[in-house]
Amino acid sequence: MLHKFGPRQADPKTSDKSTTSSPALSAEWPLSPAATLGSSVRTKGIERELRAQLPWAVRKFVKAETGRIVLRMPESEAREFEAVSAKVSKTVEEIEVLPVLPREAEDVLTISSRERHKWLKDGRLQSIGTRTVKMRGRSKAVTFHVFDPRHIEDVLDRDLAVVWREEDAQEVADNRRRGAAKAVLTRAGKVNAAAVRKARKPDDPRPSLQDWEAFEDEGLLR
Repeated sequence: MLHKFGPRQADPKTSDKSTTSSPALSAEWPLSPAATLGSSVRTKGIERELRAQLPWAVRKFVKAETGRIVLRMPESEAREFEAVSAKVSKTVEEIEVLPVLPREAEDVLTISSRERHKWLKDGRLQSIGTRTVKMRGRSKAVTFHVFDPRHIEDVLDRDLAVVWREEDAQEVADNRRRGAAKAVLTRAGKVNAAAVRKARKPDDPRPSLQDWEAFEDEGLLR
């Protein structure tokens, strides 16, 4: 629900300086936990998304706070205030389905960047597509995966990050055991081969095949 407030009455006890600097026009929109997923990083991302929809000159007047989105503008910009309010209202309608960015997902689920990449690669974290942006200070654009907020919410509610982390730890332990067993077999094979070579004396005469025909004539090989 949008709450608008008209020009504020000056407080007689307020100095001229504070009265002049205080915004006279303001509006509010509710910001639900379903939109922020309980994340301050997500809240900041929503603020950036809202500002990105507005002209550069008025972006600073919009702020996402805990539980609400606030627009505060000076009374002198009443015409711009109405236009900005309408734009913010339209954007807020779709705020709960705004894709979750990588850092937002990490903050919501309390996971590392390495875990996000691993679980995305093996399909446990499900991407809904990619986004390409030009980062400030970088010459090349950056492309990254984004996530459905309802999927991230489901992973959070079912505590799947903890389950996946335990599965990964078990897999690492199993791989280490298999690697250790393979190393033992390899070492044992090398030791046995060395023992065989050592047991064979280099000076032992090789068996002679002379008089082979005599053995055959006597029928000893039949």
